Amino acid sequence: MAVKIKLKRLGKIRSPHYRIVIADSRTRRDGRAIEEIGLYHPVQNPSRIEVDSERVQYWLGVGAQPTEPVMAILKVTGDWQKFKGLPAPAPMLVAEPKKDHSGLFDAVVSATGEAKGEAITPKAKKSEKKDEAAEAESAESTEA
Repeated sequence: MAVKIKLKRLGKIRSPHYRIVIADSRTRRDGRAIEEIGLYHPVQNPSRIEVDSERVQYWLGVGAQPTEPVMAILKVTGDWQKFKGLPAPAPMLVAEPKKDHSGLFDAVVSATGEAKGEAITPKAKKSEKKDEAAEAESAESTEA
């Protein structure tokens, strides 16, 4: 059985997400996989690539053949060079962690002097129609 390391497409139109999978070469693109070993999200900036390096090394060692797109991903992560015994590539770009806005919020609250967590808009009043309908139902149930 010929085994390939290939991409399994997920996601909606124009927002693809891929899983890096081990599958029989005769299966269709999004068909049954033997094992999932990673993720690839090309829409994010920089692209999100997560690969289980240990499993990749195992499958390459037992003869699994990567497709061209997967080989490019493995070269970026350094797993292909590790398998071939070549020098490691430059480190991948990683997205910066998102800023914590709670400090900024606290500064604005302390500057304005307003208490934290109070509602700005008044609470909505109950609808009169709902009250009348509820009273009518309760009157009918007591009469019966």
